[in-house]
Amino acid sequence: MSNPDYTQLFAEDGTVLRHPDRPTPRYSLPRAVKNFRLLMKDKEDTSLVFKIFESLPSKSFMSRVESLMLSERGEYLRRTEPNLPEILDDHAALRKTPKGSLAHVYCDFMESEGLSAAGLVAESDKLGRPKYPDLVQWFAERSRDTHDLFHILTGYGRDALGEQCVLLFTHGQSPSHGHLLIGYAGAANIKTMAWGSKAPIFGAVNQARRTGKGAKRLIEQPIRELLKLPFDDVRAALNIPEPTKYRECHRIWREEGIDPYDMLATEDTGGEGMAAA
Repeated sequence: MSNPDYTQLFAEDGTVLRHPDRPTPRYSLPRAVKNFRLLMKDKEDTSLVFKIFESLPSKSFMSRVESLMLSERGEYLRRTEPNLPEILDDHAALRKTPKGSLAHVYCDFMESEGLSAAGLVAESDKLGRPKYPDLVQWFAERSRDTHDLFHILTGYGRDALGEQCVLLFTHGQSPSHGHLLIGYAGAANIKTMAWGSKAPIFGAVNQARRTGKGAKRLIEQPIRELLKLPFDDVRAALNIPEPTKYRECHRIWREEGIDPYDMLATEDTGGEGMAAA
């Protein structure tokens, strides 16, 4: 069966699924490896992260976009949550939800880390990538805007290992060779930095990948409604278990005198930048 012409598929309001001017990415492992090596030399160059993803496009991406965006659920999400950052950055409104809600945990996390959803958008916009008036754009931006919720719901921190675990969790949710390359290469880098440590680093990222695959896809969930619910209830409803291997790594590192947030954070391989890929 031939692939559908996504430029001829439309939402109820007439928005095209894939704009005809949007370039079709071409798979190139050599180009991805080249950009990954450059990323290892300059981990602050977020543009390289996107180049890696563009070099390793997922064959299932457009079918996943079509499945959600042309469904009743997709129509509902676009109508009720057209712009997640506006919802997520309104902490005054989020704080009005019951104590112990996902909203309160989210606000606590973002405020303690000095983060905002708008900040992630701004970092993405700095790259100057073209935008198109299609459903792919909305899908990609929603994927970006749920990145910090991934951290919060999974329990993976913003240390280097936590970022790699989020990448592999994301792969479980939305398979991409880019997540695999950067996630596992990043884990190997951490293993080298903590040489001799007994921490199960690959056990942690493998568990994250399994968790992402087994959990309900966050991009498909009504985030506004989830924010009102008790945090533990949301994790249970989404089938997200405790990150036991990740926490075991942190426990072992503490016993070994290693601080993952200090020593290993400098070796982060672009997990934050990945949010907008």
